[in-house]
Amino acid sequence: MAGLYFEELTVGKLFRHAIRRTVTEADNVFFSALTHNPAALHLDEEYCRNSTEFGQRIVNSAFTLGLMVGISVGDTTLGTTVANLGWDEVRFPKPLFHGDTVRVESAVLEARLSKSRPDNGIVTFEHRAYNQHDVLVASCKRSALMLRKSPA
Repeated sequence: MAGLYFEELTVGKLFRHAIRRTVTEADNVFFSALTHNPAALHLDEEYCRNSTEFGQRIVNSAFTLGLMVGISVGDTTLGTTVANLGWDEVRFPKPLFHGDTVRVESAVLEARLSKSRPDNGIVTFEHRAYNQHDVLVASCKRSALMLRKSPA
């Protein structure tokens, strides 16, 4: 199993995920279309060139969030998570553009046994995504309900 169990996700553990991903125009356009997001910031190059401070389309932030968390899964929760409990403090300090390459780091911030589910623990991760220039483009805290290696 690729993911780690609750007992293996100790506070302070840092992951520098090996997977990196270059984001394409197709990624952004397909995701925006699939999620019914018609924002010109994601789809209209001419509008962005002439009417925004970015001068080009920016990648849909929901895609950026999903990619950031998705890159982390193989090293952290693949096969050992029961459920994703939520995302907090989601931030996009700088835009992501077509052609940018994303790398992700994750840290374990908190870990506690579940009070209502003795076979599980709750882990809070902080995920951070950077572009190829090491500029932070996204971050969030994610809480996950994890399997215990040694159930109660």
